Amino acid sequence: MIGLAVALGAVLGFASLKFKVEGNPLVEKVDAILPQIQCGQCGFPGCKPYAEAIGAGNTAINLCAPGGEATMLRLADLLGVEPQPLAADAAVQKPKQVALIDEQTCIGCTLCLQACPVDAIVGAAKQMHTIIASECTGCELCLPPCPVDCITMEPVDVGMNGWKWQYPVYPISDVRNDAEVAA
Repeated sequence: MIGLAVALGAVLGFASLKFKVEGNPLVEKVDAILPQIQCGQCGFPGCKPYAEAIGAGNTAINLCAPGGEATMLRLADLLGVEPQPLAADAAVQKPKQVALIDEQTCIGCTLCLQACPVDAIVGAAKQMHTIIASECTGCELCLPPCPVDCITMEPVDVGMNGWKWQYPVYPISDVRNDAEVAA
């Protein structure tokens, strides 16, 4: 029995290496550029499906509202296409925000739990819910399903003790041009 188990394990190990399916490296690079908020504001259920659609050439690169123009420029540079103006919905710059639940008004319907793509809402059926502020991405997907409108969006301080700092944005095309000049 042990010999049979070892033989089958070796066959399965060999098969996993021989028939390994490689992913599209372009999709992985596009997904790394996207902000990973999983908000669905681009019309896709998350950043990975949006990256797959971009990699297949099925959609525009200007739909990511949280990433804004900086993400669109990085995608254009990666794909070697012309930058596009942001889509109308994505062009509106919003401040960083986090959802807050008025726990006195919450009826415990769990609709906001189902809508949250990052599981930042904690609670149980017919019990009050609360937001884990450090996990909330501010995507506003919990607002529409709430039947009693007990969820509000509050701006987050982005200073020294705030939520997330803005990373400096360096145009990729400038870096490449500098390398070409140095060579």
